Amino acid sequence: MNKGPISQFIQHHYRHFNAAALVDAAKGYETHLLEGGKMMVTLAGAMSTAELGISFAEMIRQGKVDIISCTGANLEEDIMNLVAHTHYKRVPNYRDLSPQEEWDLLEQGFNRVTDTCIPEEEAFRRIQKHIHKIWKDAEDKGERYFPHEYMYKLLLSGVMKEHYEIDPKNSWMLAAAEKNIPIIVPGWEDSTMGNIFASYCIKGELKASTMKSGIEYMIFLSDWYRKNSGGKGVGFFQIGGGIAGDFPICVVPMMYQDLEWTDVPFWSYFCQISDSTTSYGSYSGAVPNEKITWGKLDIHTPKFIVESDATIVAPLIFSYVLGW
Repeated sequence: MNKGPISQFIQHHYRHFNAAALVDAAKGYETHLLEGGKMMVTLAGAMSTAELGISFAEMIRQGKVDIISCTGANLEEDIMNLVAHTHYKRVPNYRDLSPQEEWDLLEQGFNRVTDTCIPEEEAFRRIQKHIHKIWKDAEDKGERYFPHEYMYKLLLSGVMKEHYEIDPKNSWMLAAAEKNIPIIVPGWEDSTMGNIFASYCIKGELKASTMKSGIEYMIFLSDWYRKNSGGKGVGFFQIGGGIAGDFPICVVPMMYQDLEWTDVPFWSYFCQISDSTTSYGSYSGAVPNEKITWGKLDIHTPKFIVESDATIVAPLIFSYVLGW
């Protein structure tokens, strides 16, 4: 297809170093899809609060993403941005804040993520009111779901529509819910909604078993991978590091080594965007070749690493894949 002005700019100016790595990774992503491959995208950091949905939602709508792995924070923070965007507070001078100024933000009901403060009342509590009812209704019926499935029920029910404060086309969670794309959310407990769910369990209002677990996510992912890794195979596009990336990439060595399913193909494309420096024992800063020794990537898997800020790099790569 004919590329748009952003893609043309990237191809003309991004010729060396991290810039060239960005172009190579974008072209590799595009080639992988053109050859019939599927793609997992993993989201660490605070990419939802950084409004990645502006480009990522369109990637989902256009079928450029087949499965997602994300932290519990990214799962909920896209919805928070959807329903409370005008209440967010930007603090461009965040590096200069004193401990007292940080405390003042807390007292005002703001939780800071770098230069962006999330409004607790409008964001967290607005969702809590509705999601608690969905959790309770499932428990009363003896049903159990994954964290993302409850969020999908929330979005597709339409109960939040009156609170939308951005164009819904910029919400990647809404795009994913509408296409029912599978989402893996390892360590969901480490999120605001996870903490809120735990509080209901401690108070005896809900049972922990009403929420499907991380082990069940791994079982689900192994089944999905088996069914979708034929032909060109499944690629792995990792934004940041941490559990959002390490949990799903391990499904391949688990099947090959622990289940002894020796016909399981390796991930067939790999790219990581990270500003973590390569250091001793670091996962986020490890070079892709290290993953060969863990049975995650093949010798021949196309491997890319862009050592830069994901909030800059990811939208550019997505723009290239979308032809913008």
